[in-house]
Amino acid sequence: MNAMLWDTPDALRELLCELVSWESRTFSAGECGFPLKLESKLKKLPYFKQNPNHIALHDADFGRKVLTAVYKHPDAKDTVVLLSHFDTVQTEEYGDLEPLAFYPEELTNKFHERKDTLPKAAREDLESGKYLFGRGTADMKMGLALHMKLIEQASVEEWPINLVLLTVPDEEVNSKGMRVAVPELLKLREEHDLSYSLFLNSEPSFTQKPGDETHYIYTGTMGKIMPAALFFGKETHVGEPLNGITANYIASYLTQQMEWNMSFREQDLGEQTPLPVSLQQRDMQHEYSTQTPYRASALYNVFLMKRTAAEIMDLFEEVAKQAAEKCNESYRKLCEQEQIAGVRETRVIRYKDLLAHAVDKFGEETVDKLTLPIHDNIEMDDREKSLEIAGELMIQCPELAPAIVILFAPPYYPAVNSSEDTMVMDAVELSKHVAKYSDIKLEHIHYFNGICDLSYVKYMDDGQELDVYKKNTPVWGTSYSIPFEEMSQLQAPVLNIGPFGKDMHQRTERLHRSNAFIHTPAILTQVLKSMIVTDNKSKSQ
Repeated sequence: MNAMLWDTPDALRELLCELVSWESRTFSAGECGFPLKLESKLKKLPYFKQNPNHIALHDADFGRKVLTAVYKHPDAKDTVVLLSHFDTVQTEEYGDLEPLAFYPEELTNKFHERKDTLPKAAREDLESGKYLFGRGTADMKMGLALHMKLIEQASVEEWPINLVLLTVPDEEVNSKGMRVAVPELLKLREEHDLSYSLFLNSEPSFTQKPGDETHYIYTGTMGKIMPAALFFGKETHVGEPLNGITANYIASYLTQQMEWNMSFREQDLGEQTPLPVSLQQRDMQHEYSTQTPYRASALYNVFLMKRTAAEIMDLFEEVAKQAAEKCNESYRKLCEQEQIAGVRETRVIRYKDLLAHAVDKFGEETVDKLTLPIHDNIEMDDREKSLEIAGELMIQCPELAPAIVILFAPPYYPAVNSSEDTMVMDAVELSKHVAKYSDIKLEHIHYFNGICDLSYVKYMDDGQELDVYKKNTPVWGTSYSIPFEEMSQLQAPVLNIGPFGKDMHQRTERLHRSNAFIHTPAILTQVLKSMIVTDNKSKSQ
């Protein structure tokens, strides 16, 4: 048997520090280069030296690539997909220590010299010696390191199960990497005659409250969707304010209705989603003038458990109509007080109906010409494009104003859950059993409380959601799309077992050393080995 590269805690720590040192902030040059370095690293394993064609890079966008590495046992069909992302968020918050953000040992040592700059909880963790600080240590390069250890161990010990290591860019922004990976998983399934039995992610365990030291594992992930609104008022001169209505005035009513709106909260399996909040609200007037702002926009964050995009759009429309009614009533009373006619009532329009109106008015070819410069603008992200497209159509259709145009802005993460799956729940109980012997407090949560690429597998819908989402997302089919049909063909259960960490996306992001390098590897190994035993038993019966 070959000696293994990553089978000890020290070797895993060194591997993690190397992966973290390969800077890969989303949309950086490092994100493009990371999978190339990883490919070279994996090819040092004997199995991939013998099977170099089992590692592949797949184009995403902007030079970014998805990496897949397949360990195939000749007698096995059952396959576990080991899913991770290698991009990280930005690092400006580290200040003058930013050059050390990707060097965990050095950063941790440096923090010892600046303990007074750390919050109390982080300072105590630093002084305990139990944590390693740095960008990407927890979210989520340790997860990738764990998967590399598993695929090495499986290949050396010749486990009678197949593993697909899948690691992707862009999870932190639009999940372009995972959306590209979905059809690639279908191709790999055909090419290697695989049967996907589990999608195993290793996103870090998130604390549920300050001071929480519990290690959580998850049998699903919340979804996230972003209802958005373009507010289109009626312009006027500031000297005659009631001869128009500002977009900002209209927007204030919807944001009041949306922020922390309890009707969007879902509950399932004893857990509940966070309340919705506004992520952005601004007017779209590009320069100062004494013309009142007649275009504004807002983005709202909504978490999901069971609801579909179609249901969210119905609910969003209902709330928007309530907001418009309150806006109209207040405006009408003010106009009566000032004894002026004012402008007509604000209406609510779905984006698909605005588009249909514009096409009826101008023809599809003209509408395409109007929106093409926006689609082609590389300076805008998908959210800006979505709102600018709706704004351009409203400029050409002033007869619809004033209005609240409701739409979806990317990204969208469907919710997914496998708590009903016997194999997954057996894995949860086994994880608890293994953790008990390591004196770890480990608990099960049904829904991961952050965005997660597991959202793009095990997808189920009757088709209505796909139709509603497509028709109300202005950038659908150009700069943004979701492979709904292919996702529905990946019906294996999901599970998230990752290392314990704290303060992801913060200057004090940190990873629990013994949990990451000793305890979580033991849990993952036992879970995968138990699937082999279960598989063999089932075949012998």
